Formats: sequence, C-alpha cells, structure tokens
Amino acid sequence: MANPILQIKNASITFGDFKAVKNVSTTVYDNEIRFLIGPNGAGKTTLLDAICGKNKLSSGNIVYYNDGQEYNLPKIKENKIVNIGVGRKFQAPSVFSGITIYENMELAAVTNRGLMASIGNKLPAEIRERIDEQLQFIGLYELRNEYPTVLSHGQKQWLEIGMLCVSKPRLMLLDEPVAGMGRRETQRTAELLKIIQKECAVIVVEHDMQFVREVASWVTVLHDGEILCEGTMDEVQNNQQVIDVYLGRGGE
Repeated sequence: MANPILQIKNASITFGDFKAVKNVSTTVYDNEIRFLIGPNGAGKTTLLDAICGKNKLSSGNIVYYNDGQEYNLPKIKENKIVNIGVGRKFQAPSVFSGITIYENMELAAVTNRGLMASIGNKLPAEIRERIDEQLQFIGLYELRNEYPTVLSHGQKQWLEIGMLCVSKPRLMLLDEPVAGMGRRETQRTAELLKIIQKECAVIVVEHDMQFVREVASWVTVLHDGEILCEGTMDEVQNNQQVIDVYLGRGGE
C-alpha cells in the first residue's frame, strides 16, 4: 500500500457568504495521478489553490507528508510551501518571455534566490545536468537558447511542467494542463505525466475526459463545492449522479 502524501480533512473555503468548498476530505498517495473533475464552479481550482497556500481554509486542514515530516499547509506561507516540495502550475503558462528557455529552467532550479542572482551565475554541475535532462524530457533541448515566444501553446505548457520538474517536487499541482492543445499534444502530455508519476504524486484539474481516461489513477468528482463521488474513471463514468450533473452534459 502506498503512503499518503496529502490528506485533505474536512476542508471548507468561504468567500463572504459563498461557500466555495464544503467539508471536503480525501487522501492522495505517493506516485498517484489524482484528477479533480466536475462542472465549472464546482470548487476544483479553489481547492487546488488552498493546497498551494493561495486560498485560506475557513475550516478543516490539509496535511502534506514529505521525508518523514508532517506539514499543516494552512499554517505555511505560499512561497514556503514551494520549498517543501509542492509545485503548482496555473492554467495559463507563466514563463518569462524576456529570458531564454534555458534561463527559465535555471530560475526554476534555484530556490531562495532572486531573479538577477540566479541568472548568469555559474550553477553547480548537478543542477546544469538536471536542467539538460529535463529539457530533453520535454523535447525543448534544441530550443534551449531561444526565447519562449518561439514556442507553441503546448510547448509553453511543457516548458512550465519542465520548470516544475527541475525543482524536484514531491507533489505537483496542475490546472487544466491540456486546455487549448490538439490531440497529439494532449497525448504527449499524457506520456509526460506517466513518467513524472514515477517520481512524484500529481493532482490535476481537468475537463478533457479522454485525457483523464488515459492518465488517471483515481478521480474525485466535485459538484457545488462537495465531493460527489471518487473512484476509478470507469467507476466514475458509470455513476448515475455524475452522469446527471456532469458527464451527461458532455463536461464543460
């Protein structure tokens, strides 16, 4: 049995009078790819934002486990959560267009240092080797000295995934990583995640059901801020409640 890497315990998130997330409890395990699916407004991204410290819980707790240590994430500042092995990718790629692809990777690899301190200084051989490996992995090694403006939408997504990988996270959070991609790029992204899964757990918010089917270890369906059901993709697809509120409408 795999060890838990993240436990969400009765988590609620309220914005004014609006309850965006209501008493959500679930456990994510090592080397799992967990998908959060559900209609728009179900609370998926809101929950992801709480894990990385961007949103604060109104009640409950989120516990992260790494190297025998236990961390109560709501008590840790957002920038510190990154340093304990939780990496977050937002829906829109957030790479730096004014520096090269390689320099973007350099910046991601070096923690606790400013932009100017990180770029241009000689990095240890181990870090440079790790950057080269990740650039090969995401298929951008030959473009490493170019600026991100030459990349397609899908390649920018892969660059950001590579930037997460080079920081060696134990838990990776992805928000709609294949949005706007064609099928071939989506399939390539699925292949990348299956390899990444060997090194860390991944939580993905997604609407592309074919992508979910290809990659998911376990699926959590959210509706109106609550967990509607959890299970394998087959189990979720055959759940009548899920069909009624989400899959029957073709996703969103």
